[in-house]
Amino acid sequence: MRKFVVWAALATTLALPTACVTINVYFPEAAAEKAAEQFVDKVIGEKAKEHSPTPAEQPPPGKSPGAMLLDFVIPSAYAQQANVNIQTPQIQAIQTRMQQRFSSSLSKYCESGAVGFTNDGLVAVRDASSIPLAERAVVNTAVADENRDRQAVYREIALANGHAEWEAQIRSTFAKQWIQQAHAGWYYQDPSGTWKQK
Repeated sequence: MRKFVVWAALATTLALPTACVTINVYFPEAAAEKAAEQFVDKVIGEKAKEHSPTPAEQPPPGKSPGAMLLDFVIPSAYAQQANVNIQTPQIQAIQTRMQQRFSSSLSKYCESGAVGFTNDGLVAVRDASSIPLAERAVVNTAVADENRDRQAVYREIALANGHAEWEAQIRSTFAKQWIQQAHAGWYYQDPSGTWKQK
């Protein structure tokens, strides 16, 4: 009888379906913000706003038995902090073009208020009347080229990180960074689309 109970228990255990761990890949917002901050700073230069120093990191608290079991079941790669890759050759080529465009022309028009940052991560001619007639075609071309590169970089970052579906979230994260790092006197759109000056 005892052997029968042991064999019955073993057979039941083997017949149970194996446990399946589903890992949802959420958009790594903090990592995306850090990547956007670095990218934007390299393109438009010195940040206009000083950020408060980050508090010292606290050591992680001791793990519960349940957390240790999850570490065993889920590969450690998933437990590591998410990172957003912006170091591909395609992304860096776009960044270099944007940096050159800003230093050679766009920053001048941002400072004059003719061009501003939109709330959707692009740039726009805000006040065409403040641009000399002879320069308007050049400014329009620079704005179009900039927007083409911005759209391309949001797409490339999503693809480089293996999640094409993140493109809209990356664009939104970058839109906030462009506005946050805009220099004093530059114009930007608030969430309602109204132009404001920093």
